[in-house]
Amino acid sequence: MAEKRISRWYFGGLASCGAACCTHPLDLVKVHLQTQQEVKRRMMGMAIHVVKSDGLLALYNGLSASLCRQMSYSLTRFAIYETVRDMMGSKSQGPMPFYQKVMLGAFGGFTGGFVGTPADMVNVRMQNDMKLPPELRRNYKHAIDGLYRVATEEGVRKLFSGATMASSRGALVTVGQLACYDQAKQLVLGTGFMGDNMLTHFLSSFIAGGCATFLCQPLDVLKTRLMSSKGEYTGVTHCLRETARLGPLAFYKGLVPAGIRLVPHTVLTFMFLEQLRKYFGIRVVS
Repeated sequence: MAEKRISRWYFGGLASCGAACCTHPLDLVKVHLQTQQEVKRRMMGMAIHVVKSDGLLALYNGLSASLCRQMSYSLTRFAIYETVRDMMGSKSQGPMPFYQKVMLGAFGGFTGGFVGTPADMVNVRMQNDMKLPPELRRNYKHAIDGLYRVATEEGVRKLFSGATMASSRGALVTVGQLACYDQAKQLVLGTGFMGDNMLTHFLSSFIAGGCATFLCQPLDVLKTRLMSSKGEYTGVTHCLRETARLGPLAFYKGLVPAGIRLVPHTVLTFMFLEQLRKYFGIRVVS
């Protein structure tokens, strides 16, 4: 009889928080690049500008909101995907077909995107705050303060501003990350050349990160613009039209920093997740 370990439902949220702590400066630079009206700085130029203007710790502005987002958005999507996948896997022989992984990933990501929208919006605002003139800054102390102030000053509905975009992006990024990771890992193990080790996890998560970046970048640009706006967009369609006027490449503005952030974030998330599963997962004897 062989023994294996499966994830607990909250492992995805913990692994994502660990990854977010490592990649937050890249996420902050990405938000700054996407909210530029004209391309004035590239990635390194923007990072240097942030450090010169507000100091080294400014690269971690909005970290509390980022962790809050991971514990709502990522915890939800990982919990749905991994729980259902493991449940279906225990009833059938062999792994799920890829199309089922895609459908499950899309559902989990859409749900997680909606649940994580309030924390995501506060995260974007806190990161973007330092770009604004002092009189226009929101100056949220931390994520909970941001959520409370948005709810009291702008109404609860404002917390879900851009929920459609965040949910759609969540669906795409979860398909790119979770479904593609599972499939890539299955294919790598299927070659027989590599075992279930850290190198396999690294290679599979690297492929998944690339897929996720390419799939979700257009929606990520629109979501960032909607969430950081001060009422200049009437809705998703209006934001789409205004962004399209800047040319088709505007939808892939910040692609390189998005990839540089999302690929390491995906790799770290799955490396942490696999270690959590290995040492603290639920034992299953088959």
